[in-house]
Amino acid sequence: MRIVPDGIYYACGLTLVGLALAYFLTPWTGLPFYILAAFCLYFFRDPDRVTPPGEVIVAPADGKVVAIRELGPHETRISIFLNIFDVHVNRTPIPGKITGVVYQKGKFLVASHEAASAENEQNTLVMEGNGTRVVCRQIAGLIARRIVCYKQAGDVLAPGERIGYIKFGSRVDVLFGPEWRLTVKEGDRVSAGSSVLANRAPSLAANEPEQGAL
Repeated sequence: MRIVPDGIYYACGLTLVGLALAYFLTPWTGLPFYILAAFCLYFFRDPDRVTPPGEVIVAPADGKVVAIRELGPHETRISIFLNIFDVHVNRTPIPGKITGVVYQKGKFLVASHEAASAENEQNTLVMEGNGTRVVCRQIAGLIARRIVCYKQAGDVLAPGERIGYIKFGSRVDVLFGPEWRLTVKEGDRVSAGSSVLANRAPSLAANEPEQGAL
């Protein structure tokens, strides 16, 4: 299994601290740092995923669907909350081209709360492909203080491609138009890159959707 490089750096640093304390004090004083090092490797794990075929929106993050909101007649938002035990590597919800990346400073409210979607620090990616547009929003939480995004405007993404991660507890929102039909409900647990959030409605698949706001 892959490990995000940050996890390896943190684990090495904590292990060195533990070894130093064990050398200068007692062997047991290093134990908490070894445990933290092991947790960092676990937290920053990056498993491979198989993305299902077809016109689907896949989950951009592992976690629990905490909210599904109709923001208007032409836009739906799904919010996924990640706890510290979930995989935190994010993936693109649809294949296509990134047409915009917008970073917004903000608060660090508990990520599972509704207000986090608008008020927390966040990074928004707009993706377009096959006549549709989907917005993916990485949102920092109470503990998470750093959003990492690998991609930039103009990049073309494959299905389920890695786009970045958020350190520790966090949230990812997905916004899409009426040409999609939900396949999940609040309370469901999903996996990034493999769980389907919505299917393309056949009657609308050939039409350009009306766009919602970022």
